[in-house]
Amino acid sequence: MPAVKVRDNEPFEKAFKRFTKQCEKAGLMSDIKKHQHYEKPSERRKRKLAAAKRKQRKLQMMFGE
Repeated sequence: MPAVKVRDNEPFEKAFKRFTKQCEKAGLMSDIKKHQHYEKPSERRKRKLAAAKRKQRKLQMMFGE
């Protein structure tokens, strides 16, 4: 769990910005978004397959076949 100590004479907004940055680095935001709704196993497989296809297409565009 990310934690931020507010320094002396530091505005709240700056400390909050540091906290959100730490949360993003820890992967909390993506994890929360992933668990907001239930995803059926078939939907998960379909999403992962689509991501793999996109990645392959991108690699082919970069290295040209």
